[in-house]
Amino acid sequence: MARAKTWILTLVVLLFSGTWGTVGAQENIHWEVQRYDGWYNNLQYHRLGSAGSTLLRLLPANYADGVYQVLEEPHVPNARKLSNAVAQGPSGRPSVGNRTVLGVFFGFHVLAETLSVENPGCPAEFINILIPQRDPVFDPEGTSDMVLPCQRSKWSVETGQSPNHPREQINVVTGWLDGSAIYGPSHSWSDALRSFSGGKLASGSEASLPQQTNGRNFMWKALDPSTGEGGSQGIYDFGNARGNENLFLQAESIAWFRYHNLRASELARQNPGWSDEDVFQHARKWVIATYQNIVLYEWLPTFLQINVAPYQGYKQHVVPSISPEFLVAMVQALATMVPPGVYRRNETCDFPEVINLDGTKSPAFRLCNSYWSRKNPNLLAVRDVDNLLLGMSSQIAEEQDNVVVEDLRDYWYGPLKYSRTDYVASYIQRGRDLGLPTYNKVRELFSLPPAQNWSFFAHVDAKVRQEVAALYANDISKLEFLPGALLENNQSAGSLSSAIISDQFTRLRDSDRFWFENIKNGLFTQAEIDEIRKITFRDVLGNVTYVGPEAFPKQAFSWSAADRCPQPGQLTAALLANCTPMTVLDYFEGSGAGFGLILVALCCFPLVSLFVAWIVATFRKRDFKRLQRKANPSLRKEVSGEGVQALEWQGPKTDNNLVYLQLHPDKAIKVLDGRRALLRSISLKTQSQVDVVLSMNRGNKALLLKVPKEYDLVLLFDGEAERSDFIHKLTDYLERSGLFLSVADMTEQSLLKRAVTKEQRKRILETFFRHLFAQVLDINKSDAGDLNSETSLTAKESLKCELSRAEFAESLGLKPQSMFVESMFSLADKDGNGYLSFREFLDILVVFMKGSPEEKSKLMFAMYDVDGNGFLSKEEFFRMLRSFIEISNNCLSGEQIAQVSESMFQVSGFQDKEELTWEDFHYMLRDHDNELRLTQLCIKGRPGWGAGPGGVPDVFKTNMNNRVSFINKPRTNGRGAPHTGGSLPHFSGHLQPGFFRRTTPHQPHLYTEAQRTKYQRSKVHQKVQQFKRFIENYRRHIVCVVLFSNARTVSSERPLHYGFASPPTGVAQTTFVGIIISRGAAASISFMYSYILLTMCRNLITFLRETFLNRYVPFDAAVDFHRWIATGALIFSILHTLGHVVNVYIFSVSPLSILSCLFANVFMDDGSQMPQKYYWWFFETVPGMTGVLLLVILAVMYVFASRHLRRISFRGFLITQLVQPRLTARGSFCSLPTAGPGLAQQAAAGGGERSQGLYTGQPSGNLANRENAQVAGSGVTYLKFQRPQDFDYKSGQWVRIACLSLGTNEYHPFTLTSAPHEDVLSLHIRAAGPWTTRLRELYSPESVAEIGRYPKLYLDGPFGEGHQEWNKFDVSVLVGGGIGVTPFASILKDLVFKSSVSAKMPCKKIYFIWVTRTQRQFEWLADIIREVEENDRHDLVSVHIYITQLAEKFDLRTTMLVSAPPHAGRAGERGPTERGHKLVVIAPFLTVSLPPRAALCWSHPPQVCKVGVFSCGPPGMTKNVEQACQQINKLDQTYFVHHYENF
Repeated sequence: MARAKTWILTLVVLLFSGTWGTVGAQENIHWEVQRYDGWYNNLQYHRLGSAGSTLLRLLPANYADGVYQVLEEPHVPNARKLSNAVAQGPSGRPSVGNRTVLGVFFGFHVLAETLSVENPGCPAEFINILIPQRDPVFDPEGTSDMVLPCQRSKWSVETGQSPNHPREQINVVTGWLDGSAIYGPSHSWSDALRSFSGGKLASGSEASLPQQTNGRNFMWKALDPSTGEGGSQGIYDFGNARGNENLFLQAESIAWFRYHNLRASELARQNPGWSDEDVFQHARKWVIATYQNIVLYEWLPTFLQINVAPYQGYKQHVVPSISPEFLVAMVQALATMVPPGVYRRNETCDFPEVINLDGTKSPAFRLCNSYWSRKNPNLLAVRDVDNLLLGMSSQIAEEQDNVVVEDLRDYWYGPLKYSRTDYVASYIQRGRDLGLPTYNKVRELFSLPPAQNWSFFAHVDAKVRQEVAALYANDISKLEFLPGALLENNQSAGSLSSAIISDQFTRLRDSDRFWFENIKNGLFTQAEIDEIRKITFRDVLGNVTYVGPEAFPKQAFSWSAADRCPQPGQLTAALLANCTPMTVLDYFEGSGAGFGLILVALCCFPLVSLFVAWIVATFRKRDFKRLQRKANPSLRKEVSGEGVQALEWQGPKTDNNLVYLQLHPDKAIKVLDGRRALLRSISLKTQSQVDVVLSMNRGNKALLLKVPKEYDLVLLFDGEAERSDFIHKLTDYLERSGLFLSVADMTEQSLLKRAVTKEQRKRILETFFRHLFAQVLDINKSDAGDLNSETSLTAKESLKCELSRAEFAESLGLKPQSMFVESMFSLADKDGNGYLSFREFLDILVVFMKGSPEEKSKLMFAMYDVDGNGFLSKEEFFRMLRSFIEISNNCLSGEQIAQVSESMFQVSGFQDKEELTWEDFHYMLRDHDNELRLTQLCIKGRPGWGAGPGGVPDVFKTNMNNRVSFINKPRTNGRGAPHTGGSLPHFSGHLQPGFFRRTTPHQPHLYTEAQRTKYQRSKVHQKVQQFKRFIENYRRHIVCVVLFSNARTVSSERPLHYGFASPPTGVAQTTFVGIIISRGAAASISFMYSYILLTMCRNLITFLRETFLNRYVPFDAAVDFHRWIATGALIFSILHTLGHVVNVYIFSVSPLSILSCLFANVFMDDGSQMPQKYYWWFFETVPGMTGVLLLVILAVMYVFASRHLRRISFRGFLITQLVQPRLTARGSFCSLPTAGPGLAQQAAAGGGERSQGLYTGQPSGNLANRENAQVAGSGVTYLKFQRPQDFDYKSGQWVRIACLSLGTNEYHPFTLTSAPHEDVLSLHIRAAGPWTTRLRELYSPESVAEIGRYPKLYLDGPFGEGHQEWNKFDVSVLVGGGIGVTPFASILKDLVFKSSVSAKMPCKKIYFIWVTRTQRQFEWLADIIREVEENDRHDLVSVHIYITQLAEKFDLRTTMLVSAPPHAGRAGERGPTERGHKLVVIAPFLTVSLPPRAALCWSHPPQVCKVGVFSCGPPGMTKNVEQACQQINKLDQTYFVHHYENF
């Protein structure tokens, strides 16, 4: 049974050894080839001794917690203090047994062959060495904060979990004497060393030297501590990763490299038919056997001064693993024998001097300056390496005692950014890292008597014993193994160290079935074994150097007097060059400026995006204005011709504007803008002198033109020459006009300070109007401002202030060239000087504010009695009406105005008169006596002065309550009582309600208060009811909060995971703050960018709106929620970027030993410790490059998503939004735990959106056949086209259209104005931007006639929104603003149709409110409203229209416009705004201002529980309606449910 197992194991070995594939291919290999990684060297313990196996603990681990935590102060002494106490001493004492330096470094080669635990573990853990204050080497300045880093060794992750299974360190090389230091610890490593030619190892430019490393092997490339040099130069490829640690170990590694190639050459010469593999394996087998023989039977007896027991054969039950005690025993025994320097000699026994780094010469190489040397000037040729080996063989090592030379103890090459460290202190810490037991416990293990007291080390200096004892508190039981082993040394390795080392090598030999003396493994015959036993290291060196074996001592590891070439003398540190002191690298040195520039560049991405957007917006505006000019050919330059060019200075905080000045013959200086449009006209008719002030410094470029009674003109010229040229032209012009020019000089600063700017003039006019109204209306001084409290200059200027025509027009909100302004100004300007004084304005203001209706009509009569003959001719009356129509932006033609004028004369019985007296004119206005009584002058002043809560001056509050209301028609309910459901309450603002038919003219108070029910319950019930109403009112907000809470949960879980619960990778310890911020923000971004797609899936939302989810999910707030998510995502994106900026900085200053743990697939710890620069992380890594790119995209995307740019460049907005899924994908993949949900949300969103689009049968690109297109008034384009087959929609829904004839495939959303029962689809599109303007132009009759057909239109939809739910409420209120009325046109027609066919629906009443700027915008809807009213037989619809164009203007115009339609009606003709027999003019002209406290309070039947409020229009309007609904919902029993859509 045992034999069967053996054969099975042998077969397994063949399969895994790599020889199975070579059977038949290498016929000359007749033995089992030994693996490179050490597996199966022992058939009982297959893995033990292999590369990557754990060390063998001879005793239980001595950890602080028994598991993995190392012992630290105060439980153990400070490592540096202990090093100073136990190992400090003079050098220059030779070894008693004349052991050579060659044997010492051969011992280090053997140690590297069998053991390597220097590689740091992951995650990085440090047991740093605190340097005592004022340490002469490491802290000479006494900073007391100096720390030498010491990183813990690599350990097995399966260990260190419990006291029963404490941490076990990993040996990264094979633990066998198998030549791994020559051939490498793995097959791939060996292949990288081979040349695959002649069975040799690859050589460099010199055949006797190995190839320099090219990165294929994990060669250690620490920095040269003496020069700071790094890189691959001078680093040779060996099987031992640290074979280049110093020049002397490197020389011995080169010797073995040469020996293999020598043996391969001999075999190839002897066996020319062998393949490369045959030769290589035969040479390798021979070299390994030679190496084993030299180590065990030549070096070890010399080193330990003992005889090794004879070989008894292979013993598979012997445990071969390397013990941590062996590491410490070898290290301390070898370290005490290392000299401070190493000689070199030639074959003639000359010991030449070496050249130091500073150019001086020394008798030998200084050890401390020979670590990781890249290019030593003393080793330029192949013979130099041979001379070094010769010198090492002739030099006597240091005595084996407790003293370690300063080259190791103070100047060993350091880890991380420190160039030096303490070798002894580092290995003391390494022993603690390994969990080594105390000195006495190890002695007991090897059956040696323990030390009872400190006299046990009587051979050691008493001072040393005292210092060490003091550090351990005189408790020898606490003495650690390494210090104890050092103290035990006495001219040779102590008994304990000798026992440990001898035991380890014996176990390695006996347990290795590939040992060269094992005759059963088939490697060698007995004759070959005998031949190998005769080979010495002297033979090896003699064969690989240019000298023969006779040049070396007979015993290479010990020198005798009989040997030739004795050393000149025992070296001491005083005879050698000084060691280069320690330096501390700054990984970030020279990177601060560049890193800062990158941060500035990252911050500039939004600015660059804004700049790009500004360029796009500029071009789009230019194109749009070109379209507008093309569509409005009446827009021309107001002034033609050239002029003097200059810059106008308008104030210290205002940009200078380019202007052109023209000197006109009519004594006027005209100021034009860059487009030659008139900005200002300065009249000189009333002046005899023109005052000019010139600057006399700063290039003499400024000029101040004083303008009496107006603000001054300040010009900045390019230079003094240009200014002088203008002065010359001005002088000639004034002389021709009979005017005198006064010129003064002053500094530019004084000139600008003296100038009266436009802003200063506005403040003066504010004071002017304030005190003007104070005198007329008896306003308190506290409200109007005490004139005495003003500064003397302000008071003087205010009292003397006179208004120009332009300022007068601006105060009324009209154009200066308006006929109304001209008439009004001419009437008020009594002295005819072209300006209105304080008294002249006061006189006319008194009439309007306190005058009787007769006085006001007389004033109106006098305004338009141009010739002043006391009569108003028909032409003057026509001129008056035309001025009113002009300033109201009405589109009536001159012919229509003439018809209105004739009808008014006819109705009043004056059709035979050509002129009207004042009595006749007043008779015309007899029905509007109340309007005349309430008529007043509304001046545009600075907002907010003397204003009440609504921004309305207190003095006007009483008048606001008297505004007139017009009702469309009196209706009665079923009981015959008047129905007041169509009336509105008063809005506390600038709102004047205007309905269709006027009732009694003297009943202004027609508002109905809302029905409110007082709670007849306890306060507890009231609180419960209020809480229920709150939940109902804010249910969609609660949903949003829940969703955002989910995001916050994700964002808080990720930091907790990476900071505390993630696998131990070391990321959290390296960049704790950065990883928490970046990963937490990344998780939130991944969630938000995934969910943000759902909010814009219109097909999916339209489908889900019809499901039960509509009760719980606020689909109407999808767009708002989209913005909220986008805002949150932007904030988290900024935090994510900041987190990664922190990470990049930390990674840029972290050594490779840490980075290789964090990014094992990217970095390899090769000892160089130099991290990648910051720019590598930003621009040479995929995450960095994609992150920077996505930051750019994000900046562009958010900038183009702004409302302004969306309106200007909708195509740019669409293009930039296409990258959003990429953001989601990257965010998901960068946050793996959330990748699944994120991608699932995207897949659900995209799949659901697409499938629903296919389900409805209306995918993008569906062609719609047009039937009709009209270019209506008010910039509205009316499109009517055939309804596609299976196109089902609801009233209130919208579609997207595209027109390829416009040169773009972008889709734009528009609400359907047709009803679902109609066979056609209709759209009303207002030309508000470039695309809609071009569409209007494309469908104009001229364009259609030129093309010969209607351009193709593409339809996508329909899509749902909240307006489609109007029929789910008993009472619905439709509020439209401007073109936002389009969805309600469809709803009104649908309602009337369903009522006419007696369809069942919950909705019993609709209040339609339309707020529009001018009645021109009302025209296209008039036909729809007329059709609705004609078909509305059940009084379902109550229509209310508000026109806001003439807000805050001269209300006298309104009176005339109100009076015109009734006169036309009496004459049996249509008025100017009439479109049907039921439509009457909308009288007041007003603005909509719904403050938060305003309430939409309709009186309604008590059984109505919910009222649906649907608004569409500008955000300001819908926001105010929302606030009004929320305000009334707090207390009223009826619940107002608001659905809105913005455009």
